[in-house]
Amino acid sequence: MTNKENAPFSFHLIATDGMARRGEIKTPHGTVRTPAFMPVGTQATVKAMYPDQVRELGSDVVLGNTYHLMLRPTAERVARLGGLHKFMNRPHTILTDSGGFQVMSLAQLRKLTEKGVTFQSHVDGQKIEMTPERSIEIQQLLGSDIQMQLDECIALPAPREEAERAMRLSLRWAERSRIQFEAMGGPGRGQALYGIVQGGTDPDLRLESASSLSAMPFEGYWVGGLAVGEPQEVMLKTLEITTPAMPVDKPRYLMGVGTPEDILESVARGIDQFDCVLPTRAGRHGLAYTRYGKVNLKNARHADDPRPLDEASHCEASNRYSRAYLHHLVKAGEGLAAMLLTWNNLAYYQQLMQGIRDSIEAGTFEEFRASTRADWARGDIPPVA
Repeated sequence: MTNKENAPFSFHLIATDGMARRGEIKTPHGTVRTPAFMPVGTQATVKAMYPDQVRELGSDVVLGNTYHLMLRPTAERVARLGGLHKFMNRPHTILTDSGGFQVMSLAQLRKLTEKGVTFQSHVDGQKIEMTPERSIEIQQLLGSDIQMQLDECIALPAPREEAERAMRLSLRWAERSRIQFEAMGGPGRGQALYGIVQGGTDPDLRLESASSLSAMPFEGYWVGGLAVGEPQEVMLKTLEITTPAMPVDKPRYLMGVGTPEDILESVARGIDQFDCVLPTRAGRHGLAYTRYGKVNLKNARHADDPRPLDEASHCEASNRYSRAYLHHLVKAGEGLAAMLLTWNNLAYYQQLMQGIRDSIEAGTFEEFRASTRADWARGDIPPVA
């Protein structure tokens, strides 16, 4: 790992197995092994986890949320305090989203124009304008290594006309985002800006968006507008259409995905980066992810079960605490339940990613995919009476 300031951003493709890709992203704050799952640190923290725990589990990169950090504590304050890496005590790679999704999903009284989006803050009701230029300015103030253009994300299903309008607006915003990124010196600091492929589920729109963005000098590309309510088969079919049209030598990112199955199947279709709140949110609600699928610790059948969640896991939350104890913590509403289950879940996600990477490099991804799915199908077996 390197911490050399201004080291150039780069992506190196190490191996492929079918459409699955094994690579490495280099940033000024370290190396990101891909395919990579990025824990979500919405408010400059991964909920219920210590920063060192997140890193020790194998998380090369975490996500910070531009919308939330813009509102509180503000990007300007973070910049005065030395930037997001120093603020959250993370000397490793940080990715920030554009803030556009939350503007669309959380903010009130939204008004969208060619210039940008005007909205009312959900925190204090203040009227705020978010433009492509302002989104990049906020991300530059935060100092993240990987940044996103502002786009318009629409819910699916959507009429073709609406998907086309949003896709073309996002392309125009992509150009403006890139101009601002370069004007603020992002490339000179080794930072990266990703363009966002839109187009709903229409093949022609997706291909046009991917082609237009590929002609722009982005360091990576995000497949946007998926995992927004559409069935899994629709998402995967859209990926099958989209990823072959994206540059081979640039990383491909699918935001908001997802379940272990979503990740495994998306890797098989050429995706390199993922993030999702699911493992942390599930941990706070009594749900554990394991090699043998999901375990709902709220269920009474765990009350007398002395087994750990997974005795073979290297994670202490998975191998040291009994299901009976975890069940008790969940039912009692203890904060330790969220901490241990989140720890377990992120450990499982990182173990899954390491298995994926190793299998691609060994040329055995399809075997790994089949055996992983077989373990999930087997399910969590209750103890023998």
